[in-house]
Amino acid sequence: MGCGASRLEPGEDIPPGLLPFRRRLQELKRSRTEESRRRRRERKDSIVSTTELLRPEERDADDFETTEEEISRAVAEKMTVRDALNSAIDEEMAADPKVFLMGEEVGEYQGAYKVSRGLLDKYGPERVRDTPITEAGFTGIGVGAAYYGLKPVVEFMTFNFSMQAIDQIINSAAKSNYMSGGQISVPIVFRGPNGAAAGVAAQHSHCYAAWYASCPGLKVLSPYSSEDARGMLKAAIRDPDPVIFLENEILYGESFPVSADVLDSNFCLPIGKAMIEREGKHVTITAFSKMVGYALKAAEILSKDGISAEIINLRSIRPLDRDTINASVRKTNRLVTVEEGFPQHGVGAEICAVVVEESFEYLDAPVERIAGADVPMPYAPNLERLAVPQVEDIVRAAKRACYRSVPMAAAA
Repeated sequence: MGCGASRLEPGEDIPPGLLPFRRRLQELKRSRTEESRRRRRERKDSIVSTTELLRPEERDADDFETTEEEISRAVAEKMTVRDALNSAIDEEMAADPKVFLMGEEVGEYQGAYKVSRGLLDKYGPERVRDTPITEAGFTGIGVGAAYYGLKPVVEFMTFNFSMQAIDQIINSAAKSNYMSGGQISVPIVFRGPNGAAAGVAAQHSHCYAAWYASCPGLKVLSPYSSEDARGMLKAAIRDPDPVIFLENEILYGESFPVSADVLDSNFCLPIGKAMIEREGKHVTITAFSKMVGYALKAAEILSKDGISAEIINLRSIRPLDRDTINASVRKTNRLVTVEEGFPQHGVGAEICAVVVEESFEYLDAPVERIAGADVPMPYAPNLERLAVPQVEDIVRAAKRACYRSVPMAAAA
């Protein structure tokens, strides 16, 4: 759905993610009607009686047309990541009949996290396909469909379960374009929650960003905000190559501001381009997914101590936006990397290597890496908190980089 002023006719389908906002708009108009009628009763002797002479807030709801522009303004406040993903899939399915969704409980149950809410009713079981609990099986079916020109969106209930299908993802999807000399494209998206949630222990908390980002032939994206989720998922579905789309369970219910441009059906974010969420001059902090929010909170705390932190939302893990990272480090002369995954061979380690190779002479302090603990995720809540990065960890690392605190070695 675009952002023009074309009228939405009664009963016309709009993406399920926008339905709450349309209802909100309608409620607003009803309240306007009641208020305007009350004012008219109070001024019944007034000579001003025509609709045309009334102020906009005093007009009846019947005098307003429900336009896409009005809906865009209503939605411009907040949108959840869940609704952003839902609307992106909906619009891409509406625009391209080759796009279809498949996975466990994506249809009748509307998705384990309700990301596919309303899509089965709209597109039917041929394009929203519930699968058996067999990741290797339905992933292979999806890859085969992509070979023949369809555009599957394969949902994993959690990316931990993608381990059951990693042969299909790596050997069948990622390598086919190269092995066929460019004759076979595999336009497929593998999406689902990745990384730590809460209380789901070792087998449901693994971050696979570094795993998949190490493999040529794959593109790996990890959104933070609703804008990220909507724009990047659209880009992933339209891309001719296999894309790993790493969401976060905790972020599904989070709401973020979105503009009218983000809600345009043509909106799409470029793959391989990071976003500077907050500009700064003393230290660069890179993060992705949920850790971007932690980094922004840390930046607020650091600002009270006179430290200006620049926050980079990586968005794309592979390809990595080396230019944005290096340009920031050359300005701030310090770097802190943040991720939920294990520290060894992680995304942060790759970023450190990039900066050392290309911007070493600009560094005024050792690079700081913040990552998950080098242990399987504990189940006990107190140990779980110790196993994943916290805001205070980022603050301490940034202060060390800026020589504002006692170094770890000295403190130990």
